[in-house]
Amino acid sequence: MDFKPLASFIERMTAWRIPWAEVLVMHRNETVFRYRSGFANLEEETPILDGRIFNIYSMTKIMTCVAALRLVEKGAIHLNDPLSVYLPEYAEMNVKKRLPGGEVVLERAEKPIRVRDLFTMTAGFSYDLGAPSIQQAVERTVGKLPTRALAEAIAKEPLLFEPGTRWSYSVCHDVLGALIEVVDGRSFGAYIRDEITGPLGMRDTGFDLSEDQQSRLAPQYEYNDELGKPVRKDGNGFRIGTELESGGAGLLSTVSDYALFLNALTNRGTSPDGVRILSPAMVNLMRTDHLTEGMRGDYAWDQLKGYGYGLGVRTHIAKADSGSLSPIGEFGWSGAAGCMAIIDPESQLTVMYAQHLLNNQEPYVHPRLRNVVYSCL
Repeated sequence: MDFKPLASFIERMTAWRIPWAEVLVMHRNETVFRYRSGFANLEEETPILDGRIFNIYSMTKIMTCVAALRLVEKGAIHLNDPLSVYLPEYAEMNVKKRLPGGEVVLERAEKPIRVRDLFTMTAGFSYDLGAPSIQQAVERTVGKLPTRALAEAIAKEPLLFEPGTRWSYSVCHDVLGALIEVVDGRSFGAYIRDEITGPLGMRDTGFDLSEDQQSRLAPQYEYNDELGKPVRKDGNGFRIGTELESGGAGLLSTVSDYALFLNALTNRGTSPDGVRILSPAMVNLMRTDHLTEGMRGDYAWDQLKGYGYGLGVRTHIAKADSGSLSPIGEFGWSGAAGCMAIIDPESQLTVMYAQHLLNNQEPYVHPRLRNVVYSCL
């Protein structure tokens, strides 16, 4: 293995427009390469050090889905169950429909939302956190908006399409967090801590930070094209309530911490220390493509060509379309500030890439990063 090209790539990204970047590569449970470049704080030129905490945003979704799949394994829920069995507010949903003349009307949905639709982004939700019902819930809870309250608010908004018929990136996994709370009885954050992060020894992953962890939180930036440079933009715009434990975008973590979780999935659900978070059969179901042909037009992001969508993760299905050097079945997801996970059971490879820049340049960075990694093996 020669990882010099990967180091050069990271250097090129931080010389371009990304304030800092870090990559950790594990092969057969051993860290074979780790490299970081750039400044955590551009203004003070503070270097990136071990233990820096950052927003992983939508990479939260991988853990949320693993958490819920544990309940599937226990028989507490089933993918084909109607969601309303557990969250009754979803029993009768309205759906937006466009008439031949172009008028949009609301009609009663013919299909129920099923539990699987939350995993696969096929429930019919949007990602509009400014929707009236959600904003009213924020006001009603005096800015707290607990996880369960968000799910109740989402149920009041009309669906974009009949459940199970199309794909739309949305708040599905936030509702999944509420489903976990109702079925299990613990708060979503407590469930994650007790069932996943605690057993795996992930001490720096959670929805809220201690005073020590807050001191290690990396500044966040957004690239300003007019100024031609990154500008400071801290905070998580997806956390719209102080008590919201967002299953879609709420976790904070470190490179070392989240790599422990990802590597357990690379090992088909069990850590090198024997901590089992999922069965091999469930990991395989998770990375199975669940899209129908009718949904592929909705799932059309450039950086995901050649990838299908499983239970909360992208999954590699067509090398000729993707141009990716990774094998079929490689899976993972990414986050709004640019972090990315590569989980590859066949190659026994785990990659945790991190940056903290909104306007993250994902369509450019991620496909190239993946190919550089595999070319180094």
